[in-house]
Amino acid sequence: MHTAYLVITLITAISIAGVALPDFIPAQFVLANSAEVGVPRSWLPALGAAKLAGAVGLLAGLVGLPELAFAAAAGLVLFFVGAVVTHLRARVLHNIAFPGAFLCLSAASLAMLIAVGY
Repeated sequence: MHTAYLVITLITAISIAGVALPDFIPAQFVLANSAEVGVPRSWLPALGAAKLAGAVGLLAGLVGLPELAFAAAAGLVLFFVGAVVTHLRARVLHNIAFPGAFLCLSAASLAMLIAVGY
């Protein structure tokens, strides 16, 4: 079980950190997507920071801070629930798979934390 926790957590942290970085640039696809779903451009650095903090928190669990990892995973689940809801409210469904996939990864990380007893 610990190996699965390690693999899922690493995949989640790397994926979410990778998607957080374009928020800071901001990349053209991020600007287009945020405009389409009604998220102001001024929010992008804070949203990127939240994603990056979640990724770092997940990694902290791998070095002995499981409480921080639990908080990070729960926060990421809530973050991506919000992203999915934002897409649904804006009726932007053509790319809803992206926040949906990150929601699934975050939920899997949270579930694995619970399963290994942290």
